[in-house]
Amino acid sequence: MATGRDALGHAAGSSGYRRITVAMTAAGVATFAQLYAVQAVLPGMADDFSAAASTVALSVSFATAGLAACVLVWSGLADRFGRVGTMTAALAVSTVLGLAAPFAPEIWSLLLLRALQGAFLGGVPAVAMAYLAEEIAPSHLSRAAGIYIAGNTVGGMSGRLVAGAVADLGGWRWGVGADSLLALAALVVFLAAVPPARGFAPRPRNRRRKDGAEGAGAGRAPAHGAGPGGGQGLLRRVGGAVGDPGLLALYAHALLLMGAFVTVYNYLGFRMMDAPFGLSQTVVAFLFVAYLAGTAGSAAVGRAVERFGRHPVLAASVLLMAAGAALLVLPAFPVVAAGLLVLTFFFFAAHTTASAWVGHRARPFARAQAAALYTLAYYLGSSAFGWLGGVVFDTWGWGAVVGYVTALCTLALVSGLALRAAPRGEGRGAAA
Repeated sequence: MATGRDALGHAAGSSGYRRITVAMTAAGVATFAQLYAVQAVLPGMADDFSAAASTVALSVSFATAGLAACVLVWSGLADRFGRVGTMTAALAVSTVLGLAAPFAPEIWSLLLLRALQGAFLGGVPAVAMAYLAEEIAPSHLSRAAGIYIAGNTVGGMSGRLVAGAVADLGGWRWGVGADSLLALAALVVFLAAVPPARGFAPRPRNRRRKDGAEGAGAGRAPAHGAGPGGGQGLLRRVGGAVGDPGLLALYAHALLLMGAFVTVYNYLGFRMMDAPFGLSQTVVAFLFVAYLAGTAGSAAVGRAVERFGRHPVLAASVLLMAAGAALLVLPAFPVVAAGLLVLTFFFFAAHTTASAWVGHRARPFARAQAAALYTLAYYLGSSAFGWLGGVVFDTWGWGAVVGYVTALCTLALVSGLALRAAPRGEGRGAAA
């Protein structure tokens, strides 16, 4: 069956495959450079607005909250208007809002712009995996997903570094504006590279048919990617995205592993500035360079999945992520640095495997909603479990944080047992 489906998608090495990977890498850079642009310039914003650090930090929280709140909306729009058109509109409007952000006269107007920008930035991660699943040959999907997520990591890191470097020269407003110009350049690359979609047909707005009557009497088969439930309403499609225990397990991976990952990066700086390390804030800021290990993990895991299978690779990645976290408890800088690199590499390996598996496992008519729910769980884990990690740190210290992170990884590993079951409505052979 996979061989038959491969014929409908772009295979690795083809011109279409190369164009898609370039386009989606550019989309990832444009999205995550803007999403985290303000994180590197929060002190300058606090001085400019005479505001507390917790207040200006809301400029990050509002953007991620806006993204999480709108991913299901974007999945519905993508079903109606198509994947490429939806991502294009989302990137164009978010970039305009990003260019307007440096001109915000006060903190609350900036927060409003950031919330709106986050809502539009959600249009890319909400549908990207569904788009890849429909356009890339299934046997090469994990590899393409890895390249896309590697672009996300590059975008997140470059957003922080570009904004910080430019802000040193001209202030935070120039730093945020520079990130938006970077996103504009990435949008141009996306538009130039992305090929016409051939694996999905948008659903007509007023087309109503009973279940089982899709395509009846029409004299043609439904479009690839639309599936037998192509005309179903949004609630039915969401139901299809939560009816499979395996998909719920993948959402749990996003929730738990992102919570563990964000907890480490939120509070490791406090640990490294304290005894016995005593590092300066400037040196601690370079911890974000460890994101390059995530870029490598995202790009490398696709081939491992093709060789060993999704479940073994996902389980091994979670175990090794927990092992990397365990190293962070030791009071030796080389060991901590090695642990951070291991944790980052295998977090992104697990995230790449799980997010690509969502697009592969979801039933075609619910694919966009499944991708959106995975994204929702991912950012909910960042906000909820990341905050709870701070409570653990304030109450019991860094050793308890390491225990908390490894516990989240363990819960993700246990939830993965549901992935052994066949998807709903499919036999064991199809699941294999």
